[in-house]
Order: sequence, then C-alpha cells, then structure tokens
Amino acid sequence: MAQNPQAPQGPEGGYDPAGSTQMFRAFVDEGAPQAGGGPQQPQATSSGPRVGLIAGVIAAVVIVAAVAWLALS
Repeated sequence: MAQNPQAPQGPEGGYDPAGSTQMFRAFVDEGAPQAGGGPQQPQATSSGPRVGLIAGVIAAVVIVAAVAWLALS
C-alpha cells in the first residue's frame, strides 16, 4: 500500500487516514488539568435526579390513592 507523500504525518511519522488519533490526542490534551492554573473549585453535588425521583414517587402515591378512593367510593 502506497502512502500519500503530501498527507500530513503524525509526530511518530505514521499516517492516520481518518485523523482519529490526532483528534483523540487533542481531546485528551484539552481536558487535562493545568498544573498551577489557579485555585481549584470544588465539585458541586447535584441533587437534581434525587429531587426528581422523590417527586415521582410522591406523584405515584397520590395517583394510586386517588384511584383507590374512586374505586372504593
């Protein structure tokens, strides 16, 4: 298989026709934490899914109670 001499070469000299290796390296390097980049912000804990679950359970209990009340009356 012949290589295209005008194609961009990676740092190791291996040709990646889809460019996926270069895109992956750029993605990984972009998300890397910077050393000494300032104060670190603590991760905020999200209670969104828990609140939604509690609201869903309460709504289900109310609906079941309403159906039972209508069925027994």
